[in-house]
Amino acid sequence: MRVTLVDHMGSDLSVVNAARVSYMKHSAELDNNDKKLIQYLAKHGHWSPFAHAFLQFRIAAPLFVARQLAKHQVGLSWNEVSRRYVDDEPEFYEPKKWRGRPTNSKQGSDGLIEASDEAHKCLALVHKTALESYNELLEHGVAPEMARTVLPQTMMTEWYWSGSLHAFARVCRQRLDPHSQQETQEVAAMIYQNCQKLFPNSWVALNETEE
Repeated sequence: MRVTLVDHMGSDLSVVNAARVSYMKHSAELDNNDKKLIQYLAKHGHWSPFAHAFLQFRIAAPLFVARQLAKHQVGLSWNEVSRRYVDDEPEFYEPKKWRGRPTNSKQGSDGLIEASDEAHKCLALVHKTALESYNELLEHGVAPEMARTVLPQTMMTEWYWSGSLHAFARVCRQRLDPHSQQETQEVAAMIYQNCQKLFPNSWVALNETEE
């Protein structure tokens, strides 16, 4: 799985100035008062100044991860590769370890299983069969948009994901929760690192605040 920062706009100062414009104020450099303002804004739910900071990512992940993340819509824009038009050989995701069934119904998995070799063999067979079937359908003249129906959820997909700092903070708070699926946590962690690097004061403030 890959998360690549494509572009970004703004800084902690962008957040500050978006808030201070209400009083016709402007900060040229970030100082301690500005940092306190950022904390105040996050603590009291003033989200709009954080929407003036922006990030764009290109992300590669398996379908089952992408479909979980695509649930986040507010403040975000998503454009994904389409297998209606693309018939290149697909790439498949293979987990290094296999987790077991949960003992708690509120969790998705629980610990590692011992039968990991058998699980790897099962998945390898699925990938082999799916790829052979997909290529055969294409050879018979089936449209890519229909041939893709035989491809599994482990197929890798890629998308551009753009949005405000505030929106990505919500994504990370929810998807870094210990109850979130581990693979989804991995993507969220990479997003988190980029946001933290570019907007250090705003990011701390947003992630210390519970909505």
